[in-house]
Amino acid sequence: MAKPDGTDKQDEREREARKALERVHRDSEVVGQSSLVRAAGRAREHMAGADADPEDKAELWGKRVGRALSVVAFVALAIWLIGYLLG
Repeated sequence: MAKPDGTDKQDEREREARKALERVHRDSEVVGQSSLVRAAGRAREHMAGADADPEDKAELWGKRVGRALSVVAFVALAIWLIGYLLG
């Protein structure tokens, strides 16, 4: 129900403004921090399984092992491809 003094509209505008500021903060370049540093941080979190449920140890370690094995397979295939193309 709308308040007679118009504070509902003001509250709604304030919420929208806060959401917009949060999006800008999240999407903008942090001063003094390069894109490479942020990408490395995201890669580190990804490889550590930060997106897994911390209470589920099997899921956490399964993600870590699977992601580590995928890096090993990628490096092995890259080495094989370079050897194939140069040899």
